[in-house]
Amino acid sequence: MNLLFDTHAFLWFISGDKRMSETSKAAVLDTKNHLFFSAASYWEICIKQSLGKLGLIAGWQNVFDTELATNDIKWLAVEKSHCQGIVHLPMTHRDPFDRLLISQAQTEGMALLTADETIKKYSVKTLW
Repeated sequence: MNLLFDTHAFLWFISGDKRMSETSKAAVLDTKNHLFFSAASYWEICIKQSLGKLGLIAGWQNVFDTELATNDIKWLAVEKSHCQGIVHLPMTHRDPFDRLLISQAQTEGMALLTADETIKKYSVKTLW
């Protein structure tokens, strides 16, 4: 299965946060699954870090790169088709990053790893 991390799920996974569900943790550790991390999530993290809304350690960029490589998490670039998919989404969720992640998951046929109940209202496969 192809799994796309929601931003919080990635942060919780790499930090060992207890809010990561056992189901999602098992799916991430299952080597039969293919894991993806979106450029949209990286952008969101960078913005929140610059605004002081995240307290990441110095050198967090290197930690992320190491986690991506160690866990064979592939980078998912933002494509035109992903952006165009947003146009067809209902305004159930107003967060632009989440809307882009939903569109990416739909366009690429991925399940979205998320604890966000609002995202689960969309016609997108989720796992948590």
